[in-house]
Parts: sequence; structure tokens; C-alpha cells
Amino acid sequence: MSKAVDKIDISKHSKKNLLVLLKAYQQAIDESVISSITDPQGTILYINKKFCEVSKFSENELLGQNHNMINSGHHPKEFFAAMWKCIASGSVWHGEVKNVAKDGSHYWVDTVIIPIKKEERIIQFLSLRMLITEKKEAVVERGEHIKSLEEMLSMTSHKVRKPISTFLGLMELIDTDKQLEKPEQKLILQYAKDTAMELDSFTRELTTFIYETKEKSRMKNVHDAARVK
Repeated sequence: MSKAVDKIDISKHSKKNLLVLLKAYQQAIDESVISSITDPQGTILYINKKFCEVSKFSENELLGQNHNMINSGHHPKEFFAAMWKCIASGSVWHGEVKNVAKDGSHYWVDTVIIPIKKEERIIQFLSLRMLITEKKEAVVERGEHIKSLEEMLSMTSHKVRKPISTFLGLMELIDTDKQLEKPEQKLILQYAKDTAMELDSFTRELTTFIYETKEKSRMKNVHDAARVK
């Protein structure tokens, strides 16, 4: 059993100790969380180092501006209208947002926006964001993989099962009907040959499809590895 950790009682700290504690908290946030503060109209009053690092905008470029600078255009207007309605009412908003950096690259953030009040009046909004780009890309990649599998299943169902069924039916006909004339046998054998050629063509298509899917996954892994470096 791990020993329980006592909660910090702020009332027992001196002003000097509180300032040290707050500085440590701020440093921890700056290292891991993208944070900003705006006025009630959305004008940026403060951004931390992490915000500049991720967005690739400088502090001077962001201060006094609106968060529209990093709007990727991915979300519909209704998305942000609902967000503003929520925080303007004094409630905390939480959602996932796709932003665009200065260089045109995109990134996803898990965002919490907290209204700061003074005497029940909203004076500022504090935004805290965590990077979730890799998580979102993994979801997209899984979706693409599932889509590829569904396409493969559809191809298999329509292009393999039907010819096989036809082929087996023709073979069964030859095997059971001993009264077939030579012309009829030739016709059935031609159908069987056509079916076999159709199956051969499809297996070539399927092989190419699997190879291309594999190559796309390989290139994605190479890209991800290079980005990490």
C-alpha cells in the first residue's frame, strides 16, 4: 500500500513561500500546457512559451490579436458559436480543437476554457490546452485501415465468391449430367475458363491493393519517425 500524500494547506504558507509555490506551478504549466488569457471579447492578453513553441508565432505577433490567427477552418462556425455561448454564460467549456500553426502545419489540442469572474462579472478567459495531435492522427490512421479492410472484404465478396460459386456450379453440372453433348461440354468448359481467368485477374488486383496499402503504412511510419527526430 502506498502512503497517502497530505494535501497542501495554503493558509499555512507565508507570502514568500506562496510566491515560490506559484512560480513552480507556473513553470510546470509552461513546460507542458499551452495556455493563454483573453479579455471578454477574445483579445489575447497573455500567452505562455509553449503556445509560441507550438503555434510558431512570436509573443509580439499574438498579443492584442484574436485566436482566429490559429483557426484551421476545420470546424464549422456553429462549433465556435456553441463554445462562446457556453463560456459567455460563465460555464467551463471543454473540447478538441484543430488549429493551424504559422508555417501552415496543423495540430490538435484538448482545450479547457475557464471564465475568470470578479463580483459575478466575467473579466477574462483562461485557456489551457494539451497537445493530442498524435492521438488524433492514430484515430485517423485506424479509420483508414478499417476502410481499406472493408474495401478488401467487399472486393473479396463480389469478385471471388461469385466466380467460385459459378465455377463450382459448372463443375457439378459436368460431373452429374452424363448426357451432355460435346458442344454443351465445350460451352461449359469455356464458362469455367472465363471464370478462372476472372479469378486470376482479381487475385492480381488484390495483390496490388495489399502492396499499396502496406507501402502507404510504411511511408507513414517513416514520416512519423522523421518528425519525432
